[in-house]
Order: sequence, then structure tokens, then C-alpha cells
Amino acid sequence: MSDKPLLQVQDLTAHHGAVRALDRVTLDVPERGLYAVLGANGAGKSTLLRTLTGLHPATSGRVTLDGEDITHLPAERAVTKGLAHVPEGGGVIVELTVEENLRLGGIWRGRHDPDTMAEVLDLFPPLEQRRGKPAGTLSGGERQMLAIGRALMARPRVLLLDEPSLGLAPMITEQIFTLLGDLRDRTWLTVVLVEQNAAGALSTTDHGFVLDQGRLAAEGASDDLLSDDRTRHAYLGF
Repeated sequence: MSDKPLLQVQDLTAHHGAVRALDRVTLDVPERGLYAVLGANGAGKSTLLRTLTGLHPATSGRVTLDGEDITHLPAERAVTKGLAHVPEGGGVIVELTVEENLRLGGIWRGRHDPDTMAEVLDLFPPLEQRRGKPAGTLSGGERQMLAIGRALMARPRVLLLDEPSLGLAPMITEQIFTLLGDLRDRTWLTVVLVEQNAAGALSTTDHGFVLDQGRLAAEGASDDLLSDDRTRHAYLGF
């Protein structure tokens, strides 16, 4: 993991109506690594990801990617700059085949890239086996793999994942976390995931950020947060 800041967030504030969902959040995400954004329901985790990618407007503050200000870019432009966002639930198109869903992920690159398709299918063998099948026939875990694979087709520098374990059985959740670790180890990708499963996320990631009522309440190496009883009891519920 490099110490070079790739994604930088400075005093980022965002509102839902009159409610301040993010309150001057500042954090640095170095290049290449696996990072968790944790906190209770309503802490601002999903709003943070949506604001980073232009799906939710920032009220104030600044977001830079490799030094370039992307704070107010529309979502489709954020993709071309290297940010990919997998929302809660993944959102695959069930009527399309696995391969067709993956091809959609590369649309912002302007052409079909068979090399990237081959790389993604190599990362997710179950998708290779079912590439011609409708996405609606996949299991929950396979659909999550497809959602992640589709995002990777755009060759992002930063992959943002919102609740990748939501609704999955514990065994499948463990597989998804293992896959994310493989992504970190086999590529130069930077992965930021929002998770309710704080213990599982901290056991997998390199570094964690803890939000509380829209503010950054704690951050540190994942192992340190996992062993910090005060932080766990106050903010993570275990």
C-alpha cells in the first residue's frame, strides 16, 4: 500500500434538506489499498460515497482525485476520471445476460475492451461460467460479483462499494470480503467500502474511517480500530 494520497476529501459538507448529512469531513485515501467507512445507520456513510461521485451535491468543501478537483463533476464525468460506484444492492439489470451487464460497465470508455472483459471474468470465475445466462438467474453473491465486475469494466482507479454484504449469508459475505482482498493484492485498485458489518470489514481492510452524525469520529489502521474497545462500543456496536 502506497502512502501517496490518491483521493482527498477536505471539509466536505452535504445536506439532505435542512439536515447536515456530512459535516466538514476531511480524510485522505492513499493509492492502492482497502478502506472501510463505518458507523451507525444515519451516520452519513452512503451520503459520503454519493457526494464523492457527484450523485449528491456538496454544500461546501473539496474532493480531489490525484490532485484534480472533482467536487462538482456530474456522476458520468466522475466515472471517466477514475471513480466507480457500486450502490447498495448492486443494481444489475436482471433481463440482460452476465456478459451484457459487463459490457455496459465499459460504455464510458467508448468501446468494448475484450482484454478488460477477460480480466474481470478471471477475477470472478462464477461469472465466466454463467456469462451467457440472464443476471436474474444468479444468486445474491453472484449478483454482487457482477455489480463489482461491471464497475471494473470502466478500469477505475478508485472503487466505491456501498454495503456489498447487504442481504448475503455469512459464508457469502466472507467470500465477497476475500474477493476484495484479492482485488487489492492483484491490482493497483483503491477500494473504499461502506459497511454495517464493521467487524468483518475491519478484519479485511487496511484502514478504517468512522463516521458519527456526519462527522469523522475516528480513523486508523483497521487492526487498531478492531482492538480499540472505546471506539467499538461507542460507534460500531460490538
